[in-house]
Amino acid sequence: MNLFHLAYISVPAACAFFLTPFFRWWVRLYPEKQAELAQRFCILPKNEPRPQKAGPLIWLHAVSVGEVTVAKTIIQALDAEGPRWSVLLTTTTVTGHRHARNLLGNRARVRFAPLDLINVVDQFFSFYQPDLLVCVETEIWPNWIFRAFKEKIPVVVVNGRISSRSISRYRLIRSLIRPALEKVTAFSMIGKADAERIISLGALPRAVEVNGNVKMDTWLTDQDLAMVSQLRQRFYVDDTTPVFVAGSIRGPEIRSMMDVYEKLAGSIAGLLFILAPRHLGKTQQIIDLAESRNIFCQRRTALDLNGEKRRASLLILDTMGELRQVYGLASVVFCGGSLAPLGGQNVLEPAMWGKPVLYGSFMDDFTEAADLLSASGGGIRVADTADLADQAAHLLYDPEKAREKGRRARQAVLSMQGAARRHAHVIQKALEAALPAQ
Repeated sequence: MNLFHLAYISVPAACAFFLTPFFRWWVRLYPEKQAELAQRFCILPKNEPRPQKAGPLIWLHAVSVGEVTVAKTIIQALDAEGPRWSVLLTTTTVTGHRHARNLLGNRARVRFAPLDLINVVDQFFSFYQPDLLVCVETEIWPNWIFRAFKEKIPVVVVNGRISSRSISRYRLIRSLIRPALEKVTAFSMIGKADAERIISLGALPRAVEVNGNVKMDTWLTDQDLAMVSQLRQRFYVDDTTPVFVAGSIRGPEIRSMMDVYEKLAGSIAGLLFILAPRHLGKTQQIIDLAESRNIFCQRRTALDLNGEKRRASLLILDTMGELRQVYGLASVVFCGGSLAPLGGQNVLEPAMWGKPVLYGSFMDDFTEAADLLSASGGGIRVADTADLADQAAHLLYDPEKAREKGRRARQAVLSMQGAARRHAHVIQKALEAALPAQ
């Protein structure tokens, strides 16, 4: 144990001790949080059933909604050979917890993740007695890993990713996490760059392999054609309507999208321009900006709540969870967070719908996905706002070319499927290697 790990153990534990009165007051103020906090501190009710040890228990940790969906796909891949394992799934966020309960039903026991405090972790391991700890994507909790290592419980990271932006933050705590990384049994990473970054932080090279992105398996099953049909009717879109979708728009891109809209609306007859802000709190800012330019726009929610007909050519998507299906309406898609240094957005979601995808130069968080689409001919990297408008107009003018690029984009994604099965194999191999020793 180095000084960094000693400080990591002792300082949070001391803070938790002194903050206990505050937590008790906060729980009384917000009683609906009581169960959540109790699980985070591993204060278990007397009627909490102990796990039935009919078979090995896999503890799967998934932070929020996206990771929970990945976890479900991996569980399905494991179950393809017969449901021989029990599953305990923990989440960090409330939305992730709710999503897990809805998605997994009785297949897994769903709980909030324990805080990475040494006494809390000890209680959690003692009660649930997992046979394997699996972290979805890159969740590094030193006390979890050290306790698992002490108990000879394998630790596996699946669908692991470390972006070029986050690596700098991890390097600041490298002295803390390196001893933990060295004790992880297997890192099943998304891409080669992710593998290289985790090794640079201290993971043992022999424990690292590349197995692709599980989300490529989930998107195909998540496509809701019935919902797309409903959206077509609600938005008054037919097969001849040119639809441009600007998804997950952030920061200065909001103003840029107004410039793109004005250029496209002036040249593309019958255009529907759907603008989806990354953060719904920016909706009013978008409306105010549109009004300042005398642009008539409508909120997506108004089409339902007020029964309005879609009349505007600029529609603001101010709903949660619809963007993925809205991509199914598009003729051309632009993925935001990429015209400014914001990391980019996942270009593979619209690609799975068979749509040509445009994106800016700042794709640090999704470099491999952008490179995949560029190489396939299904994606186009644009230099700036003017280039985006020109490229979008070119594709909207030529629907057949847009469809061909869309076909290439979808084929590129389909060629990368099967990741869930590969990650599941890593889990199965780690578990089977450990069981004879238990």
